[in-house]
Parts: sequence; C-alpha cells; structure tokens
Amino acid sequence: MHDPPLDQPRVWLLAGTGDGPRLTSALLQRNWRVRVSVVSPAAAEAYRGLAVESMAIGALGGVRGIAEELKRQATLHWVVDATHPFATKISQDLVEACLAAQQPLLRFERPWEEGHAATHLLQTGADLSRMALSGQRLLLAVGGRHLAEIAASARLAGGDLFARAMPTRLGLRSALAAGLPPDHLAVVRPLQGEPPGQVERALCRRWGITAVVCRQSGGMTERLWRRIAEEQRLTLLLLRRPPSPSGVDTVVGEAAFLKWVDHG
Repeated sequence: MHDPPLDQPRVWLLAGTGDGPRLTSALLQRNWRVRVSVVSPAAAEAYRGLAVESMAIGALGGVRGIAEELKRQATLHWVVDATHPFATKISQDLVEACLAAQQPLLRFERPWEEGHAATHLLQTGADLSRMALSGQRLLLAVGGRHLAEIAASARLAGGDLFARAMPTRLGLRSALAAGLPPDHLAVVRPLQGEPPGQVERALCRRWGITAVVCRQSGGMTERLWRRIAEEQRLTLLLLRRPPSPSGVDTVVGEAAFLKWVDHG
C-alpha cells in the first residue's frame, strides 16, 4: 500500500484486539493516516501487517498524559475511542482531555447482542449476592480485574465457583485474590489456530457448570458465551454494560462507523 499524502486527515485510534484492527483496516483503505494506541505488546500483535502511521503501547497516564499526547501530535481530524465497553476510566479521561483541547472525539460502541439462553441482567456484581445460587456451579468469565469482587458476591449467595485465568501476572494474581480452590481454576491460553470456544466448552462440561457470569461487552466474547449457554442449556448472568460518556458523538457498529468516516 502506498503511503497516503501528508495532507490526508489523521486519526488517533484507541482500541484493543477485537474491533481495532478492523476499524484500522477500513480507515487505511480510505487513505487515512492512523495512529493506534493499545495497552500491551500482545494487543499490538493484532495490527501486524497494517500500515499504521505509528503504534503506541502502554498506559496513557490519565487526562494529563492524553493532553500531552494531543499537543505532540500533528492536527487530528478525530480521536476515536474504541476501547473496551467496561474501560470506563480511559473513556472519561479522553472526554475531559479532548474537551479541554477542543479536539473532536468519536466514541465507537459495539452493537448489543441477543440470544435465546436463559439470561439475567445484573446492574452490578453486587447483585449476585442477592440471588439464590445455592447448588449452582458458576463459571466466572469476567476478566482478571473484576474476578475477586465478583467471586466475593457470588460466594455470599452460596454459589460453587470456578474460573479460567490467563497465564499472565495479572491473571494469576487475580485468581489467587479470588480465593478459588486449585481444582476450581484453569490457567490456560488457547493454542494458536484452536477453534474459538473449545477451551470454554470443555471446562463447562468438565466442571458441570450450570451458570456463567460474564460481561455484556458485545463482540466476539459475549457472542461466544451466549452460544455456549444455548448449546449446554446454561443460565447466563450478564453484567450490564456501562453507559457511554455523555456529550460525545457515538456510533454503534462498524457500518455506522464507516458511514461516519465516508461522510465526516
């Protein structure tokens, strides 16, 4: 691909591995100059082969760090916030920094997912403590940062708890903090080329899982758990997605994003 002319509009895209590479590819195909920010080297791997202008890896340093980054960059047509729906801190920091700098900000939201499994929507993880979970075997699929908090609430309601942790420092530390017995914890990463959901399906069968707690995050992960819940007749307990930051232009789904790009 030829480099776009220097006067082409530039975008700073903050995203992860789910939506970011697809949005980046669409922007590049339209000859936009794209700077990408991700949180880890593993996330950056998903952008390999894409001709981004630059790739930043790591934390941004809050509102002050974002403001400094905006000053360092050349004129940006947009900052695009395509971070995880539950990454509310970074989204609010972007709102504050972009507003102060009079920098246009666009929020990308994943579409809402639907399914046919028995589903209960939880306002917060604390709602689990008020449910009748005695005799239920719960798989906690909520990510490392929330695992200990969710485990504490579910344990109060009498649930028998299980979890899968990623073999990372955060994953192991979170699993230990959750206080799960060793035989109720699987520390495993899917093998490259492995069919999506193979590990999750096997764990649900092995442990006799009756309910899964996951986040209403949209995208591939939520779709996967909805499918497994339907296949194995499990109850799905969904942590409600936080609302989008107020006062920000927001598009939902890739089709709406591409329409915005083409006409913005």
